[in-house]
Amino acid sequence: MSNTQSSDSTETLPDSADGVARAAALLAAGGLVAMPTETVYGLAADARKDRAVARIFNAKGRPRFNPLIVHVADVEMAKRYVEWSSLADRVAQAFWPGALTLVLPLRTDSGLSPLVTADLPTLAVRMPAHPLAQDLLRLFDGPVAAPSANPSGKISPTTADHVAAGLTGRIEGILDGGPCPVGVESTILGLSGTPTLLRPGGIPQEALEQCLGQPLEVYQNGDALTAPGQMTSHYAPGASVRLNADALAEGEVMLGFGAMECTLNLSPAGDLVEAAANLFGHLHALDAMGPEGIAVAPIPETGLGRAINDRLRRAAAPR
Repeated sequence: MSNTQSSDSTETLPDSADGVARAAALLAAGGLVAMPTETVYGLAADARKDRAVARIFNAKGRPRFNPLIVHVADVEMAKRYVEWSSLADRVAQAFWPGALTLVLPLRTDSGLSPLVTADLPTLAVRMPAHPLAQDLLRLFDGPVAAPSANPSGKISPTTADHVAAGLTGRIEGILDGGPCPVGVESTILGLSGTPTLLRPGGIPQEALEQCLGQPLEVYQNGDALTAPGQMTSHYAPGASVRLNADALAEGEVMLGFGAMECTLNLSPAGDLVEAAANLFGHLHALDAMGPEGIAVAPIPETGLGRAINDRLRRAAAPR
């Protein structure tokens, strides 16, 4: 029996040594492979190859001015591409591997495609914690550019099926690592100047501030794009999204939080970690019901709630 299945030229690769080896071979040949991370599935390509990186933008329909995150196997690999610092060392020791992306000055000898940085002088780098992603990065032994593996602006993928629904026929492979446990994208921390929270995500702001021993500046929507994930309209389902809803309007379904009547509940117990893990999967499921709109119950603006609300605000933004 074959280790891979092909559907419209996109292979589904198993969670095995053979699957990882096939994914690495596809990347080395300039192909695109969706890989699981602990946050969401990423659409991976060799960050040193202009054509491979350009194909990410084409497959997703992503604007070229929106930079990409480069995934690395370890700190030593990150140091090949960015100017490392003592602050970067401190937060990497605390949170890598994990759901934290660092934005640091790009090395002049990085050898990366300028498409990765959208011609910015900085690079976003991350060391993911997912075992399959780590296996792939170690075997490939190179920088992998990987935004979320979905059509640009749509709901992020937290399962291989989500990836297949959006990108089958546009990419070479999908490495199936099961559901993503964190479920929202990485936190992005800018360290090229004053430490700045550029995007809330899987690591809470409070944890970073405790690690650094200082409050973070916070990126404001409308400022110039300095990192991935800052587009105003993003993560959007086909249906309209209405936030802080306490009742349903005609034609709507309800995304709940805490003890309440609703169509689907992010966390009946009011657990923000559970809610983050369920967010994109529940949005996919509700959107598949074909409603006119999705009403969303209020979510606390604390800890992981900041990342959840950030994604929901972008999903609800005018398109």
